[in-house]
Amino acid sequence: MKKGLFTLLAILTISTMTFAQTTDKTPPVKKISVTGTAEVEITPDIIYFDIALHEYKTKNSKTDISTLEKQLQKAVLAAGVPAADFTIANIYGYNSNQWWKKKKDPDFLARKTYRLKLAKLDKINDILNAVDDEGIESVSISSYDYSKMESLRKDVKEKAIQAAKTKASYLLAAVDEQLGSALEIQELNTDNYSDARPVMYNTMVRAATASSDAAMPGIDFKTIKVRAEINATFFIK
Repeated sequence: MKKGLFTLLAILTISTMTFAQTTDKTPPVKKISVTGTAEVEITPDIIYFDIALHEYKTKNSKTDISTLEKQLQKAVLAAGVPAADFTIANIYGYNSNQWWKKKKDPDFLARKTYRLKLAKLDKINDILNAVDDEGIESVSISSYDYSKMESLRKDVKEKAIQAAKTKASYLLAAVDEQLGSALEIQELNTDNYSDARPVMYNTMVRAATASSDAAMPGIDFKTIKVRAEINATFFIK
């Protein structure tokens, strides 16, 4: 009885030792983790302008909002801007809570803000110059974008992955190792960023610019930077 028990214990001990030896001989996974980045800079081709017009009075007359609106609309159409890209963003006045009741009051001065979508800046001066300077309250770039942004982001991500692969290859070459297949790819950050502060124009700046247009070169819009960051882990052969 005791002999049988000792034999069973001996078999279990040998099995345990064999398993432990097999586990200890399993080679560790050789891998390398690196970060790759890519960045591209592009000029926006979607620019939204907010143009605010306001009625004004002189000693003998009043220029109403409909006259200013017609001037602006005519200039926009002459510039070849599609009708869908020119809209009204807001209507208000000095007493905006009750402007519809006060509209017949000769002392009431209405205001309207228009949203204008352009692909480039080259048309904005001609459009603004066609409107009565006194009737333009303010002009600002409210926002901007790039029409192929999703495609651009995809391209930047691919370049970031390639950058990670290249980095891993030359790091391994320095220690006489070779790069294997990818084990894990993680997107850390992909974003488009730029200085988003609105660019403001006023009638004085516009008049000065218009007077020297012939001598000054064209100025392009500020660029948008799109950046991607990828963490990649590769096997080492």
